[in-house]
Amino acid sequence: MHLRPRIVVAATAAAVVSVATATAVTNTSYAAAAGCRVTYTVGSTWAGGFGANVGIVNLGDPVSGWTLRWSFAAGQTVTQAWNATVTQSGSAVTAVNASYNGSLATNGSTSFGFNGGWNNASNPTPTSFTLNGVACTGSVTPTTSPSTPTTPTVSPSTPTSPGVPPVRTVRAYWLKPTDVAYDQRYPDGIANVLREAQRYYRQELGRTFALNNPVVEVVNGDHPHAWYEDTPNGNDCYWWVVFNMQQELMRKLSLRAPDTRWVNVGEISAEALCSGGGGGGGWVILSGHDADGAAGIGGNMNRWYGGMVHELGHAFGLPDSTSTDGTPMSASFYSYPNTHFSQAQKTQILNGPYGSFFS
Repeated sequence: MHLRPRIVVAATAAAVVSVATATAVTNTSYAAAAGCRVTYTVGSTWAGGFGANVGIVNLGDPVSGWTLRWSFAAGQTVTQAWNATVTQSGSAVTAVNASYNGSLATNGSTSFGFNGGWNNASNPTPTSFTLNGVACTGSVTPTTSPSTPTTPTVSPSTPTSPGVPPVRTVRAYWLKPTDVAYDQRYPDGIANVLREAQRYYRQELGRTFALNNPVVEVVNGDHPHAWYEDTPNGNDCYWWVVFNMQQELMRKLSLRAPDTRWVNVGEISAEALCSGGGGGGGWVILSGHDADGAAGIGGNMNRWYGGMVHELGHAFGLPDSTSTDGTPMSASFYSYPNTHFSQAQKTQILNGPYGSFFS
């Protein structure tokens, strides 16, 4: 999962509209078993640096791609990696499979390594890891239950289309906590940001991704906004809101991470002081300040357009740029629309795992 610089905006009270009528739907879920075991070994240390190897064993159903996350506790930093794309923001680290080691059968294993920096005093092993959003405890649990009743929002003004959206499309969601009033600005605004991103990708690549009708599926959350903000999910509170949202969307809508059927964009109206978001592995997960920005509450819309282009780039497989280089995969996205993909980035998107989504 890759991050972008975070801007917190003050949210105004949402306008109250007519109460949506909720219709209970029974999803046909695949009840995948999920579980993993991780070994983390520091092989060597030197002044200011160390080398480590991370081994992954998939104990659950086969996966076609993986994202491993952990947090450092003593200020360690990743400086170089191999056999995975590794990024870091603060203490939070995300490793995404390389093109050749993403498929893991049940009991299949892989490994990657990295060099890092440390303070020459303390270099503790991370205490927990997640693989595709599932805690690696060495045991296996089902990620969903067969025929789980779910309650997606059906609003009089934004009815959800019956059935499942076509595959190889970008599928978007606004998750509304139980204590947040329905506000049409949110699904409309998120849809408009995605349409602008769709236009930009066509401008840059000569082809673009498909959106669905409706563009944004409104999903009633199971909890008040404070639950998403205060319920730990990973070691770094930066991720709590968006991980809680992502896992609820996966459970309710039988989604996967990564998901080869759709690129999924989730936004939630919940925001703590430490909340953030990011993209990677076919997902964009964003917290309340992004939802507010899309709804027109967060100031300059070009910032939110550029941010969505940036995070979709991560979802399609691009890493962050190593410098502010004029491309939207760097801080240059703040200058949107005066930013452009490099030829190498265009090639990587179209030849990457989601290249078939572009036409």
